Amino acid sequence: MKRAVLLIAPLLAIVISCTAMNAGEGEKAMTRQKNTETVRLFFSLLEQEKIREFSELFAEKGKHINPYHSGLFPPEIAGKKNIYAFWEKVPGNFDGMSFPIEAVMPFEKPNQVAVKLKGKIKLKGKAGLYENDYLCLFYFDNRGKILEYHEYFNPLVAARGFGMPDKIK
Repeated sequence: MKRAVLLIAPLLAIVISCTAMNAGEGEKAMTRQKNTETVRLFFSLLEQEKIREFSELFAEKGKHINPYHSGLFPPEIAGKKNIYAFWEKVPGNFDGMSFPIEAVMPFEKPNQVAVKLKGKIKLKGKAGLYENDYLCLFYFDNRGKILEYHEYFNPLVAARGFGMPDKIK
C-alpha cells in the first residue's frame, strides 16, 4: 500500500500542475479574446460617432499616443477626460468615418494587441475622401481598460488629406 501511494503521489502532482497550467492558459486566452473584442468595439464606436462610449474604453490614466504626429496632432493625450475632449470634436469635422480592419494580431502577452486597418474619412463639403493606412497598438490593464493606444500612420498622407502640408515638422 505504501508503495502504491509513493507511485501515485508524483503522478497526482503532475496532473494538478498540468491542470493549473491549463487553467492559466485558459485565463490568458479569455483575456486575449476580451481585449480583441474591445479593439473591434473601439473602431466600431468611432464609426458610429459614439465618443462618450469610445472614451469609456480607456483607463482613467489611459493615453492616446501619436508617435508620427509630425506637428499635425498632439504627440500624446493623457487621461480619459482629455481623450474624450479631443475626440468629442472629431465627428463634427467629417461626414462619416470607417475603419475597415485588415488584421487583429494579439500578442503572446494577453494585454497587448496590434491592429492593421484602413482609415476612410469623408471630408465635409464634398471635399473628398481622406484615406490612410494604420497600425495601432493597444496595451490593456488587468480590468480590460486601455492603458495606451499607439496610432501609427503616414503623416505625409495625413497632411495632404487635411490640407495641412505646411504644418509638418
